[in-house]
Amino acid sequence: MEKIWLKSYDSGVPEFINPDQYPSLVALAEESFQKFKDRACYSNMGVALTYEEIDHKSQAFAGFLQKTCHLAKGERVAIMMPNVMQYPVALFGTLRAGLTVVNVNPLYTPRELRRVLQDSGAKCIVVLANFAHVLEQALEDSQVEHVVVTELGDLLGCIKGCIVNAVVKHVKKMVPAWHIPHAYSFKDVISHKNKNAFQPVTMTGDDLAFLQYTGGTTGGVKGAMLTHRNMVSNVLQASAWIEPFIENKKIEGGIITALPLYHIFSLTANCLVFLRAGITNILITNPRDIPGFVKELKRQTFAIMTGVNTLFNALLHNEEFLKLDFSKFMFTLGGGMAVQRAVAEHWKEVTGVALIEAYGLTETCPAVTINPMSLKNYNGSIGLPISSTNIKIVDDNNQELPLGDPGELCVQGPQVMKGYWNQPDKTAEVISSDGWLHTGDVATVDEHGFVRIVDRKKDIIIVSGFNVYPNEVEDVIAGIKGVKEVAVIGVKNDEHGEIVKAFIVSTDPALTAEQVIAYCRKDLTGYKVPREIEFRTELPKTNVGKILRRALREEENKKHSK
Repeated sequence: MEKIWLKSYDSGVPEFINPDQYPSLVALAEESFQKFKDRACYSNMGVALTYEEIDHKSQAFAGFLQKTCHLAKGERVAIMMPNVMQYPVALFGTLRAGLTVVNVNPLYTPRELRRVLQDSGAKCIVVLANFAHVLEQALEDSQVEHVVVTELGDLLGCIKGCIVNAVVKHVKKMVPAWHIPHAYSFKDVISHKNKNAFQPVTMTGDDLAFLQYTGGTTGGVKGAMLTHRNMVSNVLQASAWIEPFIENKKIEGGIITALPLYHIFSLTANCLVFLRAGITNILITNPRDIPGFVKELKRQTFAIMTGVNTLFNALLHNEEFLKLDFSKFMFTLGGGMAVQRAVAEHWKEVTGVALIEAYGLTETCPAVTINPMSLKNYNGSIGLPISSTNIKIVDDNNQELPLGDPGELCVQGPQVMKGYWNQPDKTAEVISSDGWLHTGDVATVDEHGFVRIVDRKKDIIIVSGFNVYPNEVEDVIAGIKGVKEVAVIGVKNDEHGEIVKAFIVSTDPALTAEQVIAYCRKDLTGYKVPREIEFRTELPKTNVGKILRRALREEENKKHSK
């Protein structure tokens, strides 16, 4: 496709970036550690660590991985924690030791965690104590040899940290009992002794930086192999998009980081892009607590925020949020799922800044398209292809379609993953021999190069920005005694964008929706658990007996359109 979108770029945004500007993410981060060493790098609960402190503590963590754990270059380290300052310390320490980060959702059930640990072959895991009881149940049959446990207040200073840890453990009872023999203390691991043990590792752009687990565009659990070159490219692409907008402007305040850093959107857009820009990441540990979140916003000076539609919508329904001072606020970036027009327009009305919608995938680190930063009002598109990115729209025969026709969106660029970990067949299904990634999303491109998502080619359900794969939920429900058939789809929901609905044919007339939901909660993270259950005598099928999820979605859409 001709790059018609270039004419719609903001002034100063380049057509290309140099993906080899840095040999690795480590080189990019170390440049920032030196350049901004006295600035606050990450803050949490009113306490900040400078770039220099993150530098030193991550060196110590790297030294521990090298000298105590004896991990060889390329081995995997899992990180399982919410937004706390221990996360970037462990992240950069792992990368500096030449190892690969495996991001883990701390809300995983033992079953879900076990699958990731087994597939990745992680040798070490860093976990918040609140979730250590889950890890304890998932360690069997994994290759994990070293466990590092951290408590919520470990980097909040001696007095505040001790108080936070005591309250979390003894007052709020948020740390279930656990027993993992020979687990290391995070505070001991980042001691000066380990800092002195760190030995820099030579890395290239082809080395793996992350195994980022996703259902992928074809469903099922897969680890997207994101190389240092992939990640550096996407950081530079996003930076090139944003820098002309913030150039010569005085940024007063940090970036609100409410989405979890283990999620690819927050990882790249917040943790890395704004690290390079020298801006403080204000980490929100529990964004689900909207009143608590807003109290934190009251205490902060913030200039930038990223999020998803459900987060913005929840904030807009909080009276105290509406009273905040937005005089220093510069821009908001929305991703993870479609931003609703009503939410975007209300956001602009309340904050005075436009909600800039973007689009990406785990497989692209994630950014593919972003709306111009100069955008004044919501336009319903996911934006323009970013620098060094090509797109095309193809039909079911992989033939490129004329401008304006809907078809599958395909992407080519330096941010496209290397492939799926140990799954060459699955990789070949989504990446062509000439490097085009098939996204599974149906889209159109207008005459100015703006892309709009029309529908999902696959059956992925997106709940509050997180992918839910029907096959996984169906597999769990199918294990319930009395369930004969099950189909799972996503249905529209004002709060979450979509929720999971299960249609069940049961041979047990006594089986209830409450029992199904309770069963699912044992094996599925909360957002994957069906919110709606409908019992039927039969499900629609093809002539060969395959259940037609599409027919069920059409029925639900008709209900909602009435």
